[in-house]
Amino acid sequence: MEEKNKKIVLLKLFISTLYLSTFTFGGGYVIVTLMKKKFVDEYHWIEENEMLDLVAIAQSSPGAIAVNGAIVVGYKLAGAAGIFVAILGTVLPPFVILSVISIFYNAFRNNWLISQLLEGMQAGVGAVIASVTVDMGLPIIKEKDALSLVIMVGAFIVACVFSINVVYIVLTCGIIGVIRTLLSKRRSGK
Repeated sequence: MEEKNKKIVLLKLFISTLYLSTFTFGGGYVIVTLMKKKFVDEYHWIEENEMLDLVAIAQSSPGAIAVNGAIVVGYKLAGAAGIFVAILGTVLPPFVILSVISIFYNAFRNNWLISQLLEGMQAGVGAVIASVTVDMGLPIIKEKDALSLVIMVGAFIVACVFSINVVYIVLTCGIIGVIRTLLSKRRSGK
């Protein structure tokens, strides 16, 4: 990547992650949806399947999913400089917002208007997370790959019905994916 293009990508990456992090309430899964819309749909920097892989990596790594997502996207786009820029853009807004909130915590704690605002935001966050689930699940359904469908439905059931820790689910699905890849390579003779 030539130097001028890299600087433009880094600037767009910083502004995008700063914007997304500033106006995203509800946690990492919400920001992942918006990252997909920005980096896959709008900028076309990343393919949709690749974004799913990056989300899986971000989710299975320790730490906040928003920061992990920014790390993997930043690295994909611009290497180490991309990591630094994406992390800075992602953590700066919450740091500033939480610093301001902590100063005025006692005033916010008992404010009826703020509590109503937060309840409304919870409903919106639920809708956004449902949208992420549909957006990320539809391509798997459209592939009509039986094993992928079984993995997706099985992961949903063990998470929602049996309340199995997400870390175990992601690790198990990752192991299944590795085994599947190794078996398909063995069958094709590569």
